[in-house]
Amino acid sequence: MATIHPQALVHPGARLGEGVEIGPFSVIGEHVEIGDGTRVGPHCVIEGHTRIGRHNVFHGSAQIGCTPQDKKYRQEPTRLVIGDDNSFFHFVTVSTGTIQDQGLTEIGNDNWVMAYVHVAHDCRIGSHTILANNTTLAGHVHVADHVFLGGFTSVHQFCKIGIHAMTAFTAAVTQDVPPYVTAAGNRAAPAGINSEGLKRRGFTAEQITEIKRAYKLLYRQNLRLEEAIAEITARAADKPELQAFVDFFPTASRGLIR
Repeated sequence: MATIHPQALVHPGARLGEGVEIGPFSVIGEHVEIGDGTRVGPHCVIEGHTRIGRHNVFHGSAQIGCTPQDKKYRQEPTRLVIGDDNSFFHFVTVSTGTIQDQGLTEIGNDNWVMAYVHVAHDCRIGSHTILANNTTLAGHVHVADHVFLGGFTSVHQFCKIGIHAMTAFTAAVTQDVPPYVTAAGNRAAPAGINSEGLKRRGFTAEQITEIKRAYKLLYRQNLRLEEAIAEITARAADKPELQAFVDFFPTASRGLIR
């Protein structure tokens, strides 16, 4: 059975799994589904057509399933889907999608979403990411697995951030960030690869060296972008760690940070 604080307000239509805890002064809307073992702290609002998986934690004053901050939104029943084992800290805001996209905002598993983060409508966040304090994602942003976004990072709408990428504190991202790359500055520019993150995730010294070589082809050899992509694609044939670059390049719609 779920445990609901007497000062919480849960709509009779909401579906709560086994072991769900709802803290004082929290509000759970009619179309919300919360999976087993999830804990909702005090003063949270979870609304909209929102489905939340198992063993998530909302630490307090989070606003989840918010109305999209998009003037085209007309109360369509768009959705928010959150996976398992995520942590959302204080004053996080996450919006549902819009029909101008696929009507869905989606967050994967085992993400760490720190205080005052904003995830706008139609964003897609993978798994095992860290969004540090005050990170702001505009609409339609895609963030791949194992990404770290430094505090006060801001990301322009429709940008994509590749797997294992990283941003520095206060980075302002206005173009797509390739896999493994560290982006820094306003506007964000390439500043090397996320070597420390790769070591922590078990990449070998040889794999990291190959990724550094690909980075140099992309940013240090004065090659045209088409030439660099062709060379990295050729190398990926026997260096599987480079396949992430190859898969990412065709999806980049705002141009790569340069």
